[in-house]
Amino acid sequence: MSSNPEPASSSKFRLSGKNALATLLAALAMLGPFSIDTYLPAFPTIQSTLSASPIEVQQTLTAYMLAFAVMILWHGALSDAFGRRNIILVSLAVFAVASFGCASAHSIHYLWGFRILQGVSAGAGVVVGRAIIRDMYSGAPAERLLSLVTMIFSIAPAIAPILGGWVVTFSGWRTIFLLLFGYTVILLWVCYKRLPESLPVEKRQPFSAEFLWQSYKMVFKSPLFHLKAGTIAFNFAGLFLYVAAAPVFITQHLKLGPDQFGWQFVPSVGGIFFGALTANRLAGKITVWRQVNIGFYFLIGASLFNFIYHVFWPAMLPWSVITLFFYTFGMSLVAPGATLLVLDLFPTIRGIVASCQSFSVTVLGAVVAGVVAPILDRSVLLLALGQLFFAVAGMTTWYMSRAYARMLSGRKNAWESIE
Repeated sequence: MSSNPEPASSSKFRLSGKNALATLLAALAMLGPFSIDTYLPAFPTIQSTLSASPIEVQQTLTAYMLAFAVMILWHGALSDAFGRRNIILVSLAVFAVASFGCASAHSIHYLWGFRILQGVSAGAGVVVGRAIIRDMYSGAPAERLLSLVTMIFSIAPAIAPILGGWVVTFSGWRTIFLLLFGYTVILLWVCYKRLPESLPVEKRQPFSAEFLWQSYKMVFKSPLFHLKAGTIAFNFAGLFLYVAAAPVFITQHLKLGPDQFGWQFVPSVGGIFFGALTANRLAGKITVWRQVNIGFYFLIGASLFNFIYHVFWPAMLPWSVITLFFYTFGMSLVAPGATLLVLDLFPTIRGIVASCQSFSVTVLGAVVAGVVAPILDRSVLLLALGQLFFAVAGMTTWYMSRAYARMLSGRKNAWESIE
């Protein structure tokens, strides 16, 4: 595998340098957390304004997640056939319309509908963005760029709930979606002017039912795909459990107001940022295997401490939230190398593989939001136990993937030999 840090056909690209590309791809990926985290503090006011029950408001998140999960299977395939840039531009236009519709909704059912439309379009940036990185870079440079995107992207989950709390306090929940609309329109204009097309026409795949069926079947029949993608999905589920439970965790267990969601999200995002920064510095210096091992020390250690603490003590600042920093730090150490290993399982259909990997993360996230979080959020001890379970599951799938790969090939994966 080449480790050439320079992108192919660089003269065709309209962005100067990896930092500019990383910023734009991170801004695209931010649509997801902005769509989720910003409106969490508004749940009570949405319930009151639209005369809805708490479960009906909770299902606006579930509807979004399920639509996101279903459509995310297609973003990569569409980009493999029609180009990365075209799919992102169309998705941004749809997301803008959906955001304006959410702001205009006069019933919970209309809000469900426009949230579904948001979910259909929001995933293009994160899926196609990974494919763009892998189109242009390989080896350690690809891992560094992916971690750089994560560092910039981590700003969104930090400011989104805080911004949402301020908006709800001083304006109203509809303003949240109007801000999303404005952000998307600006992003659409910038992408139209600056986003490169990283997949030449001659390298595109046919968009046919038979080709797609064979491609998806090949990916989903691969045990290695499920094991390596499962590592990322389970690790993320341990964080998303607290994201989905945030309205209850913050207001009921920690007794904080809607403008104080930063107590939970700032430590979480701080861990993501510094973990991604560390991963960026380690890329190419130690093996992926060693880096992931270090990440799991943090993941398991943080979730175990969180569980033990709440066995003996009630929810309390800062102890109930500080472990989220170390959990997400470990998660960000694991994610870059594991993600690139997944994409390299099927190099000719990376868009489809990126879609399938994101699909696994999102489906598990939807289950966590719609089923697991409502069951576990009645107790901080149950939330801690749930996070510990997901961390152990992620570590288990990672070690199983390594054992299975060795059984198949009798040698280390190329990525694991990077020194």
